[in-house]
Amino acid sequence: MNVAHEQLQGLDRDRILAVVEPVLRAHRVEGVELLWRTDRAGWVLELTIERPESQLPGAGISVDLCTEISRDLSRALDVADVIEPSYSLMVGSPGLDRALYRLNDYRRFAGQHAKLKLKDPEDGQRVIRGVLNGLEGDGADPEDQKILIDTDRGLLSFSLSEIDSARLEFVWNAGGRGDRDSRSRRASSRGKQSRSSRRSR
Repeated sequence: MNVAHEQLQGLDRDRILAVVEPVLRAHRVEGVELLWRTDRAGWVLELTIERPESQLPGAGISVDLCTEISRDLSRALDVADVIEPSYSLMVGSPGLDRALYRLNDYRRFAGQHAKLKLKDPEDGQRVIRGVLNGLEGDGADPEDQKILIDTDRGLLSFSLSEIDSARLEFVWNAGGRGDRDSRSRRASSRGKQSRSSRRSR
């Protein structure tokens, strides 16, 4: 699987991924999020991408790369004809507040600040902030591996199933998290994000 998180209600998920994943592999990137949503202009298919094993969100993702992937994916979707309504395609990097979905995310981004929202309170707290400290345990079952986070209460551990949602947090002067190269990148048009439009026939 080349996409960590998808939200494709109303679309044929398998057919969409069958088009998206070869394009990602061809450009040697992975998908972080693939979202089907609406905005003021109508339907949008939004794809955020990153380099495999990059340790800073957005590292190695340029505007030119986003433009190339947007172009190739738009053509592939047109050929496959898997989306009926008119829509816009947006391709970009996840930015500094990248969401964390997989166990590997917590390993990759060890040393960076994060905010975890728990499904159930831990000592009265549902929101945990701190510095990711990798994983503990090496079992094949994800429940055997614990996510470690350094907090003002000490080192805490959680299983992936205990976490409702999680994101990296930008903190100034915190071990390189202010690196300008990790800013969000998107294909550009008039100084903002470009949209590759596909009209249904």
